[in-house]
Amino acid sequence: MSTYPEFEHNTSVFNKTFKIDQILPAETEEKSYFRKTIKATMEENYTESNENFIEFEATLSLTNKEIFNRIWTSPRMVFKFINDNKYDKLVTPLLIMAGIANSLDKAAGKDVGDDSMGLVGIILISVVAGGLFGWISYYIYAALLSWSGKWLDGKGNTDSIIRVIAYAMIPSILAIAFLIPQLLIQRSGIFQTEDATSSTGIILNIISYGCAIVQVVLGIWTMVLCIIGLSEVQKFSIGKAILNFFLPILFIVIPIIIIIFLFR
Repeated sequence: MSTYPEFEHNTSVFNKTFKIDQILPAETEEKSYFRKTIKATMEENYTESNENFIEFEATLSLTNKEIFNRIWTSPRMVFKFINDNKYDKLVTPLLIMAGIANSLDKAAGKDVGDDSMGLVGIILISVVAGGLFGWISYYIYAALLSWSGKWLDGKGNTDSIIRVIAYAMIPSILAIAFLIPQLLIQRSGIFQTEDATSSTGIILNIISYGCAIVQVVLGIWTMVLCIIGLSEVQKFSIGKAILNFFLPILFIVIPIIIIIFLFR
């Protein structure tokens, strides 16, 4: 059996297109030569292996399940599919969930539990505020990325950038699942300055800290995905994509630093 079934099929199409059978009805060396030449040319132009050919075909159409699976191992292929096809089926839900995840993370970082706010109240406010308003920050960030990217000769616009950002947030959204064990162990203590793990057992402490480490790793991977997606949309190298990624942050941070020094 041939290693390249698709190539055999396409070779047959080429044979018919060029009417080799009509030109050379008998099975001659010339006819065999033409067939081998066509097959070799197709293999050289399209792929070097059947595995690569299958991967190329996969980029033509991806389901939601395939996107969620392959974004971990083949992010550039996924972002190329999203960008080329303007794929935005889950952009809004992903941005809303990312806003909620970001809001919960900020609540833990700001120690809002110190204000005697109950656990349920903290979660509700984080979900509502993050779901309604948090995702807006991603649109603003995408617009700044598009604007600053133009200085670097970027090709992406706000819509194309927000699409890849939404799907790049998948690891951060997944990190919510690792917040649940921490909430069960520490309850509202996770949102307080005092280390609530000190009053729990060793095993529960290990689980809690383990979940926190996984959340950090997922956060880093989210940033990596954003840079890869930005590279694909803007047609940048990874180096230029990293620069583009941090430029909007500099636009915000530098003016704040200047204002602080002016009014000290």
